[in-house]
Amino acid sequence: MTRSEKFASSCLAIALALGASAGAALAADSKPAARPWMNAALSPDARAELVLKQMSAAEKQSLVHGIYPIAVSFLPPKQIPADAVGSAGYVPGVPHLGIPALQETDASLGIADPANIRSNDVATALPSSLATAASFDADIAYAGGATIGKEAHSKGFNVLLAGGVNLARDPRNGRNFEYLGEDPLLAGVLDGAHVRGIQDQHVISTVKHYAVNDQETNRNFIDSVIDEKSMRESDLLAFQIAIEQGKPGSVMCSYNLINGVWGCGNEFLLNKVLKGDWQYPGWVMSDWGAVHALDYATKGLDQQSAAEFDTKPFFAEPLTLALKNGSVPASRLDDMARRVLRSMFAVGIVDHPPVKQPVDAAAGAAAAKKTAEAGIVLLKNSVDVLPIAKTATKIAVIGGNANVGVISGGGSSQVIPAGSMELPFGGGGIAGLLGKVVYHPSSPLEAIKKLAPNAAVKFSDGRYVSDAVRLAKWADVVVVFGTKWQAEGGDVPDLTLPDGQDALIDAVSSANAKTVVVLETGNPVAMPWISKAAAVMEAWYPGARGGEAIADVLFGVVNPSGRLPISFPADIAQNPRPQIAGYDVELPQMGGDFDKAKTIPVRYTEGADIGYRWMAKKDLKPLFSFGYGLSYTMFAYSNLAVTGGDTVTVAFDVTNTGSQAGKDTPQVYLTNAAGEKTARLIGFSKVDLKPGETKHVALTADRRLLADFDTAAHGWKVKGGTYTVTLAKSATDPVVSSSAQVSAAVVKP
Repeated sequence: MTRSEKFASSCLAIALALGASAGAALAADSKPAARPWMNAALSPDARAELVLKQMSAAEKQSLVHGIYPIAVSFLPPKQIPADAVGSAGYVPGVPHLGIPALQETDASLGIADPANIRSNDVATALPSSLATAASFDADIAYAGGATIGKEAHSKGFNVLLAGGVNLARDPRNGRNFEYLGEDPLLAGVLDGAHVRGIQDQHVISTVKHYAVNDQETNRNFIDSVIDEKSMRESDLLAFQIAIEQGKPGSVMCSYNLINGVWGCGNEFLLNKVLKGDWQYPGWVMSDWGAVHALDYATKGLDQQSAAEFDTKPFFAEPLTLALKNGSVPASRLDDMARRVLRSMFAVGIVDHPPVKQPVDAAAGAAAAKKTAEAGIVLLKNSVDVLPIAKTATKIAVIGGNANVGVISGGGSSQVIPAGSMELPFGGGGIAGLLGKVVYHPSSPLEAIKKLAPNAAVKFSDGRYVSDAVRLAKWADVVVVFGTKWQAEGGDVPDLTLPDGQDALIDAVSSANAKTVVVLETGNPVAMPWISKAAAVMEAWYPGARGGEAIADVLFGVVNPSGRLPISFPADIAQNPRPQIAGYDVELPQMGGDFDKAKTIPVRYTEGADIGYRWMAKKDLKPLFSFGYGLSYTMFAYSNLAVTGGDTVTVAFDVTNTGSQAGKDTPQVYLTNAAGEKTARLIGFSKVDLKPGETKHVALTADRRLLADFDTAAHGWKVKGGTYTVTLAKSATDPVVSSSAQVSAAVVKP
């Protein structure tokens, strides 16, 4: 037999054995016994313990490994379970005990269907997570999570592989659009809200990818080298806050190595930090193709996902043999299964099973549009070219396939609604399955026409610069689109817009002084043309109703309120690593020989000083700073009061001093900690104000944000002394500062 045939035979034999075991148990007692674990008044822990005692070893083991329930050419053939809904993953349940199968689907931005197994599927495509992060609004994050959680439930899914919270250490990372920016507080709070929104629909959410998975280039072989103190204060803190506030049922471990050890077999991260220090009660699932050895079971991994992607189904027959010879104790299998069961009860997937029903497409579209509007960031608006005047009679729209729709990011998070335009990116295997450039059918051109019924609106696709320039000279105002597709599995080499778009924007801006640039990107980009453009708007990947959201902001139907969750560097030389480690190195991918392949160290010498903190430490001036964003109105801050004690509490007033209603995001930064200069976001608030209106804001800082992690004391050490905080409009735009005395303390990790 070939390796693939042996793998398939092994999986099928185990599946048949487990099915026979469950069937025999049911036949032995055709009259169902009492099920005390179905008492919803009991705690999730008690319920899990009760049902665990009724399970055979085979039934427990059935919960700790799953399959990819789709037949695709690049994986070994297999028998698809009859009850599998069909998506990213399937883990069999224990039907005679009332324990359902885990039906898993991607991802944070909506219900993905990459292989089109559910033909003509209807699902809402949320804007990119960076757009959600740019809202600086936990309510927006929660609403997005609730929307896709409800849709997952309506399609028969009970696990959503959402909750991406890796920090943006590099603006070229192909997966940054799935994450929530560069700051651990912002990312953690918004991810926690997103997860909470999903799980309130009785769908388990993950948080991922644990941890320091901050590069996609050769992600299976990247070794993230970082000291514990720095990791605790940055990437791990983002996960910790998200887990505390969202209480996700599962944590998904990452592909990369961390300090020489792969994420899914990293005993320090899984057993010591996650399950030890943080007392996380849920289960750890692997990413698809991230398991390389059986001993991951004793190092903290609880479930092998889609075992076909790995070299062996380690948690199937190999685990059975290990349990028999004692190399994996039976108590460890109990712990693995117990954690899965506990989350099932805690989130409610046992008590509230999914019921297939039509998706409320209109409600989903409305939620996506609201997210896009909240996340659009106005970066420049000279001569008040925006909002576009109602007197404009000739409007030119150029580039970006704006006549078709809005671009989205690629990979496992890709949602493909009906009517989308798909451009194959090419490649075989998983790359061919996920590598599609998709435009959601929400045309900015058509939305602009609806809001300017009395204007002549003409479009140029921008392929020929001369044609675009001719149109620009004709127009009263020009809206030119710049797009940049990015996807899971790879990074981009630089910050330019591809396909000559920078030259196009430069030429159009030179031809018409009233040129508005709308960017649809998954990351920061360079703007060599910015001095010529009158206005610049970052719309990210704006989702299912992105075209309408862009038009609403262009015409002032919506006042922009987004703030940058990631710094826009003036040049890639400002990045701690101007060169992407391993960018030109070819290494095996899923299913390859991992034992013989070399790993590529990425030394995170910046430590916890990511993004704006790095800029401040090195006295660098970004193109646009973290927290930056303009509005069509103006805001003023007053009456700052800072009190100390165990932490700092900050109170102040925000006033809308302009003539339009709008939303502001005042930000509070720690700028001096007991004599040490620093730059840390310790609080923020989204404030909605009518013209002339004033609101009072009070924020209390998490003590960990005032502290340094002390590895010797194994805790967060707050130095006693004077702490200075700065109320600011962005990381580089301070308004007023004040200080207070803070008591010394060591806070548990």
